[in-house]
Amino acid sequence: MNPVLALIITNVIWGAASPIFKFALENIPPFTLAFIRFFFAALLVSPLAIMHRQKTTGTQLLEICLGAFFGISINIAFFFLALPKTNSINAPIIASAQPIFLFLFSIFFLKERFHKKVLGGIIISFVGVLIIIFSPLFLNHGTTMLQKEAALEGNIFLVIATLGSILYTIITKKVLKDINHFVVTYISFLFGSLTFIPLMVPELQRWSFSQLNMNGWVGIVFGVFFSSALAYGLYIYGISKIDAQEVGIFTYIDPVIAVLLAIPLLGEYPTPLFFMGSFCIFLGILIAEGRLHWHPIHRLKHVT
Repeated sequence: MNPVLALIITNVIWGAASPIFKFALENIPPFTLAFIRFFFAALLVSPLAIMHRQKTTGTQLLEICLGAFFGISINIAFFFLALPKTNSINAPIIASAQPIFLFLFSIFFLKERFHKKVLGGIIISFVGVLIIIFSPLFLNHGTTMLQKEAALEGNIFLVIATLGSILYTIITKKVLKDINHFVVTYISFLFGSLTFIPLMVPELQRWSFSQLNMNGWVGIVFGVFFSSALAYGLYIYGISKIDAQEVGIFTYIDPVIAVLLAIPLLGEYPTPLFFMGSFCIFLGILIAEGRLHWHPIHRLKHVT
């Protein structure tokens, strides 16, 4: 399969994920949903992993589990905790700022040099992220202070989830040079699901599967079959074929899908601050990178 097409499909699914999972979390607790999502997705992927099984060293296994810790345990935990608190359409916008976070990582941790133009773009995009994060404090439409604080906390959780996703890409990209992507996907899912068990047990003392309704089933089916087994599998395949720095291009698809789905499903509509923050994020990326990456579908015929 073409890796660009794989990443396009992945981000269409993940763009739909935030409104669909927010819909599901109205019924099922977050860590219970997270465990079901990844444990059963691991079972689905296991036959492919067995077909492509290969020896892994202790170091490689550790790297896969470390990637899963950031990309599943941290990313999904904070993503699910954020959704009931804030608008689901904020998730893909904050995730779209991944290139900016990568720039900041390279400056502060890798001590890389940067141009003034890049710094200017980083500042503008970072202002956009701050606008999205703190926008709940400026909403006055019947919103209490407790609701504003909860939404602010949710937006901060989305930033943490995004950082987990970035570290997952960096770590997993390295190990994929030597280990088949189905094997990496299976181990990641299994390890990630197990980390949710200690957090799921207290939830099951307050909630039972007899309470499961359509909302919860939608989240389980979408989470297991589409957002986990299919999307993660395609994503890991895609990043095994494409440079890590190009992967961020595809996150630009997510906000469009999220908004189109959140309006009819949740009644969420973009606010002026949402548009302002989004504009700053993409303008900053345009300035920092010299151009806004073209829509990835244009690259289909150029990637083998």
